[in-house]
Amino acid sequence: MRRSFSKLAVGSAAAFISSATVVFFGGDEARWYSPLVLKAQSASVTPADHGPLPVLESPPRRQVQLRVLKESGLRYESVQKRLADGAGEGKLEPSLGAVPENGLFDVLVIGGGATGSGVALDAALRGLKVALVERNDFASGTSSRSTKLIHGGVRYLEKAFFRADPGQLKLVFEALHERAIMLRQAPHLTQPLPTILPCYKWWEIPFYWAGLKAYDFLAVAGNGVLYMSKFLSAAEARRQFPTLSARRGRDGATLKGSIVYYDGQMDDARFNVTLAVTAALHGAVIANHTEVTGLVKDASTGKIIGAQIRDRFTGDEFPVYSRIVVNATGPFADRIRAMDEGPEALGPMRMIAPSSGVHITLPSYYSPEGMGLIVPKTRDGRVVFMLPWLGSTIAGTTDSSTEITDMPRPHEAEIEFILDALRDYLNVEVRRKDVLSAWSGIRPLAVDPKAKDTQNILREHTVHISDGGLLTIAGGKWTTYRKMAQDAVDAAVKHANLESRSRNKCMTEKVILQGGHTYDPSYFAFLTQHYERVKYSVSKGAKPQTTTLDVDIAQHLARAYGDQAYKICDIASREDIGYGKRIAHGYPYIEAEVVYSAENEYCETAQDFLARRSRLAFLNARAAKEALPRVVEILAEAHGWSRARTHSELKEAMEFLETFESGRTSGEVGEQVEAVAA
Repeated sequence: MRRSFSKLAVGSAAAFISSATVVFFGGDEARWYSPLVLKAQSASVTPADHGPLPVLESPPRRQVQLRVLKESGLRYESVQKRLADGAGEGKLEPSLGAVPENGLFDVLVIGGGATGSGVALDAALRGLKVALVERNDFASGTSSRSTKLIHGGVRYLEKAFFRADPGQLKLVFEALHERAIMLRQAPHLTQPLPTILPCYKWWEIPFYWAGLKAYDFLAVAGNGVLYMSKFLSAAEARRQFPTLSARRGRDGATLKGSIVYYDGQMDDARFNVTLAVTAALHGAVIANHTEVTGLVKDASTGKIIGAQIRDRFTGDEFPVYSRIVVNATGPFADRIRAMDEGPEALGPMRMIAPSSGVHITLPSYYSPEGMGLIVPKTRDGRVVFMLPWLGSTIAGTTDSSTEITDMPRPHEAEIEFILDALRDYLNVEVRRKDVLSAWSGIRPLAVDPKAKDTQNILREHTVHISDGGLLTIAGGKWTTYRKMAQDAVDAAVKHANLESRSRNKCMTEKVILQGGHTYDPSYFAFLTQHYERVKYSVSKGAKPQTTTLDVDIAQHLARAYGDQAYKICDIASREDIGYGKRIAHGYPYIEAEVVYSAENEYCETAQDFLARRSRLAFLNARAAKEALPRVVEILAEAHGWSRARTHSELKEAMEFLETFESGRTSGEVGEQVEAVAA
């Protein structure tokens, strides 16, 4: 095992990039970066060790990116007018550096989820001129509402064997390879996670053991093994997972033993945001809260040559032109297709079968730190996970058909289904009042006309190019986002004849995302020692007070921001105003993160911060509501909001946070908004 693992970890210095990853996995050839180097030279690394390096030191602000997009459209139209008049392109006026010479982007991506952000990064690394627009926020949809697992899909493996379906086997193999890539792309945002599978019947032990050994074999074959699965006796299983019940609730069967296997875990929204930011650092022009209102077609050929976009904050609307448009909008893919192909794309020609997946957050004591639980078969035959995550426990998921909406919310029956599944396997009282937050996500499953229900629809992805030239990437899952993006960009390059404009082949297997270049697991210790004192304000206008940087805060900052965490500490240490205070009691998020995310991570609304730059909304909805007023206050200062905009932010964020709770009326929400505003 050690030999095969070493092959993964150090077999290719160009592909295995972060010292943190090698150290974490126990590689012998780990490179050490001192904490001082982490701060002073966080980007001073060699391409041979760390893949392609960013071309920018910091991402341009959203307003700058929108100016680039707007100027590109004006420039393209000016060039086309000159050509139509027979004057040629002529001498063009100097433009913003990121504006293409003739105003025409190579690739315009619609959608800022994992796949869309991955497409933007892939295309930018190939040297193409790339633009990306997202209607809401990066990861605001499906990509922030996952089970937080980077996995090959154990249940797909079962289907592959029992249904003799080689397609499912290929899906698992590919996902396990991609799992290894994700773990080294962002070592600060990912980690291996052992998961225990309890066996309450003797026959289950060899059955699950054989299946998980096959899972190990596929991981080894795909050069993506983490650790090998292993058997635990009943006593050892309960020692390592104390809340595991010795008797299964539904039938009283006694625990015979357990199998432990390994998958990866991530902070999904922060991974997605970091993908988008990394794409911007490599030259992509990206803008969130910017929607596509229509597709632009050439009047003579009927081919798509761009899109009409609108700034959702100002209402400003203008065209952006591109050689090809990529539709990576997940559950909303058919809505964009309808702009090209007509209403048939929303009916019999649809590509998306939406499926709802609900998760809940429980207190940390439900699961031990560092080990998850899989319920292999609920009373109705489904699978439920219970996993430690960011100091809490998350559990899910459900799988049922649903309507597509911008703001899905869990139904009480789905929450109770998850709780009931856990009651069969835990020796603690599983209580509804312990649910700290609950959320629903919409899986954009690709349609299989033969499937009778969403559990039988393959999670494979598909690339479709319409007669008008719209490229749609649909289906897939989080773990295979990179391969989906690669396939989409490969198809775009071929269809739009971009080979001569592309300097490189796909390079995303080697790229490291922002924060991961020199990240080391011990980085939090440096932060704790170097920033022993940070500032916080007792009241507006008062002299900032001094406090310590607690270890849990340092650990959180290191894990969330990697080698960029010192920048948040610098903000928290400012003498003029203190941003070192926690925004919610019992959680490690501090005010400096709001400032940093507004300046460096396209955080434009309170929802952006509470749900996707921090994960407080997912961890504890009530704590997020308590933090809301201060978050809005800091963002108002950072972005220069008017009083009306500030009040609107409070109202919209409160309504959004309400989707993470149940049982409250809209009237109660309105009363709380008025109280906060006052």
